[in-house]
Amino acid sequence: MKLKLLLFLFTSLQLLNAQEKQASEQNLSINRFIDGTLILPSGIEKPNLAIIIGGSGPTDRNGNQNLLKNNALKKLAESISNNNIATFRYDKRVVKQIRQGIIDKNIVFDDFVTDAVSVIDYFKSTKQFNKIYIVGHSQGSLVGMLAAKNRADGFISIAGAGQSIDKVIIEQLEKTAPMFTEDAKKVFQTLSEGKTTEDYPVALASIFNKDIQGFMANWMKYDPKEEIKNLQLPILIINGTKDLQVPAEEATILNEASNNASLVIIDKMNHVLVPIEGDDLENSKSYNESFRMLSPKLIEAITDFIN
Repeated sequence: MKLKLLLFLFTSLQLLNAQEKQASEQNLSINRFIDGTLILPSGIEKPNLAIIIGGSGPTDRNGNQNLLKNNALKKLAESISNNNIATFRYDKRVVKQIRQGIIDKNIVFDDFVTDAVSVIDYFKSTKQFNKIYIVGHSQGSLVGMLAAKNRADGFISIAGAGQSIDKVIIEQLEKTAPMFTEDAKKVFQTLSEGKTTEDYPVALASIFNKDIQGFMANWMKYDPKEEIKNLQLPILIINGTKDLQVPAEEATILNEASNNASLVIIDKMNHVLVPIEGDDLENSKSYNESFRMLSPKLIEAITDFIN
């Protein structure tokens, strides 16, 4: 009986050790702006690499912001790495600035593209990986789209808009706060002319605050459905039917604009990549519920595309 118990314990320890060695994780500083986490699957000499780019706001490498913790990007990276694909995810530069207490108010959208290019170039220079894929989530879809051109081997858009940000915001206002639609149109027109304005409703301050008008003007110059046409590489476009921020129609716009894309619409998946069975309240609460599992179909689609 004791011998059987010892054999059981020994076998269990071997299995645990095997699981622990499945992947190695290390933190890297790419440059003074970018810190991130690299996960390397074990036993593969030259794996493919997926570089994950987060969405809007001060989003860290795990997909979290202040008071919002869902670990969506952390779970995405770990799930992909479990399928023998290396992953790198990083904090947006503004996250590091917030931690240091020195925030650059002159940041523009192009700075995020510059950061993504720096990450791609860094890993290409290591010659450590077979192929490099860009996985952009939400705002990170457009960032990745611009950075991937002539650099990456493939591009994956998750919950990425198919229209420029001004059109996306106008559509959202038409659905949720139509009384502000005309005000927003006037501000966007002013920004498109290279000017700034203080003539906007207080309710829209989070969008049109004077400090971020330069960022918004730079961002709205890019039309995703036009930019995706410039990518001569394999493209996978993914969206969920329960996404409260980026409806699945946006993914269709991207797909129709590219000759190199395939489209996957995942039933019940929301913006933070988890399945939602209930109503919008459950959907909203999930943004701060890190215990939820990601949609298995999402991981399957990404793994199949890369492998």
